[in-house]
Amino acid sequence: MNLNNLFEMQHELDAKIQSQHHLESESLIDRKILALLVEVAELANETRCFKFWSLKEPSAIEVILEEYVDGIHFILSLGLELEVCRELQIKPELIDCNLNEQFLTVFQTITIFQSNISLENYRQVIIEYLLLGKLLGFSEEDIESAYVSKNEINHERQQQGY
Repeated sequence: MNLNNLFEMQHELDAKIQSQHHLESESLIDRKILALLVEVAELANETRCFKFWSLKEPSAIEVILEEYVDGIHFILSLGLELEVCRELQIKPELIDCNLNEQFLTVFQTITIFQSNISLENYRQVIIEYLLLGKLLGFSEEDIESAYVSKNEINHERQQQGY
């Protein structure tokens, strides 16, 4: 997946948020990592993949995709904090695992990144999260399109004092 355009869009959103909330001089890495973990948990909740005790169906695929791209926003934002190359190209290969296993892998990878912030650990977060997206059935085009839509909503929310 080519992330160049998404990084640019995220940079604009982050700059707006940091300016509006007077956060230009603060490191937000820990807050963004926690936000990402929360978004992944919200995504898992919408898929209901772990709820063995419930017969209720997962949320609509559109809801799941919107939750998924919320995580993409924070992953890109973390990359901007690290000043990673916007030419980052990642093509994860689908592996044989189920959603529960992949959610746990994503949580673990984010936790490893938090304890040892490095480009390699950041790349692993992206890879595992994109693999999760593939397991959920999302194409690169689905993800990019949903990201663009949600990014517009996030800009509107900032204008409205969200």
